[in-house]
Amino acid sequence: MKYAILNRGDELSLELTERFHYLAAEQQLIHHDESPDIVVSIGGDGTMLQAFHRYIDQLNSTAFVGIHTGHLGFYADWKADEIELLVQLMGNHNQAETLQPRIVKYPLIDLIVTTHHQETTRHTALNEFTLKGIDGTLVAQIDINDQLFEMFRGDGICVSTPSGSTAYNKSLGGAMVHPSIASIQLAEIASINNRVFRTLGSSLVLPKHHHFDIFSRKEQRLLLTIDHLNSTVENLSSIRCQVSDQTVTFVRYRPFPFWNRVREAFLGYE
Repeated sequence: MKYAILNRGDELSLELTERFHYLAAEQQLIHHDESPDIVVSIGGDGTMLQAFHRYIDQLNSTAFVGIHTGHLGFYADWKADEIELLVQLMGNHNQAETLQPRIVKYPLIDLIVTTHHQETTRHTALNEFTLKGIDGTLVAQIDINDQLFEMFRGDGICVSTPSGSTAYNKSLGGAMVHPSIASIQLAEIASINNRVFRTLGSSLVLPKHHHFDIFSRKEQRLLLTIDHLNSTVENLSSIRCQVSDQTVTFVRYRPFPFWNRVREAFLGYE
């Protein structure tokens, strides 16, 4: 089995990386950054997002597993003192007679960004993307399945995957959605409601076969953030959002149900 590692860059993560390489060699695992079977993220959820975007062109052949070096993350199953067990299980993965790990696939977001010059770029997000005004409020029209739904004015819009629903979306009052439900969620960021601009005021969850479009309705500089990646857009025409046909794969070498993650992260019960 081939593996690659991305780490946070702090002292503990660097030490764990060296330890992982040493243990992996004992298990006859092959370090291969270009085309790994498994990408190991050592750090936090931000490190996993970096790993995802680094290998975004290899999602059909690459799986991910996370070791957290801080607070428990939603994408990290393993603690720093469990690294020996993880490497051993990865080594056992090579043996056909052993019990194979569970493969979990999470939905992603596809977005198509179109400018006034009809230039288009395509992006994929693991957690969410946000669109915000830079010099003032964001003014946008939102269509669902090619039908006008609402006119928005406010600080911005957040669109999340189910696995990303526990992040920025939750802080905006959005619902937490189980990753087995292929869907996307739109949440408002400080919307302004008056006689001209009237929004629903609550988050919307759309299924896989639906889509929505965000149309810019004034000349405005906008900040588009896709997971941890920021870009400025000055001539936005529209953004089409839908559940991606691709998924991201995580390797579960032991059970860790989604709702257990939610409980430990937000409620703290053991």
